Amino acid sequence: QVQLVESGGGLVQAGGSLRLSCAASGRTDRSLSMGWFRQAPGKEREFVAAIKPNSGSIYYADSVKGRFTISRDNAKNTVYLQLTSLKPEDTAVYYCAARPYPMPLPTTTTSSYSYWGQGTQVTVSS
Repeated sequence: QVQLVESGGGLVQAGGSLRLSCAASGRTDRSLSMGWFRQAPGKEREFVAAIKPNSGSIYYADSVKGRFTISRDNAKNTVYLQLTSLKPEDTAVYYCAARPYPMPLPTTTTSSYSYWGQGTQVTVSS
């Protein structure tokens, strides 16, 4: 089992920045692909970004490309999501997710991930 705990959410004005963190514990001895998803009120959970164990492969949703940056520190078992140039439409609960690597499943779908954090709220005011 892998436990994920997110932190770093908050209230920020449009154009501002935040850095989210996701700390993994438990069975972190195996390779994990990590992802960030978000869910706004009344909407489905959607893919934001993902990163493979060696950081060699990184993926972003078109809506955040150029504004958000995913990274990881394997020594700390932590993945980060740097959010910049925030917009009100970025308001959502942001979830960290993990899955064993390699796994022949789509990177951007929620069903591909085995482990989830509890989420952290990001609110962007206009």
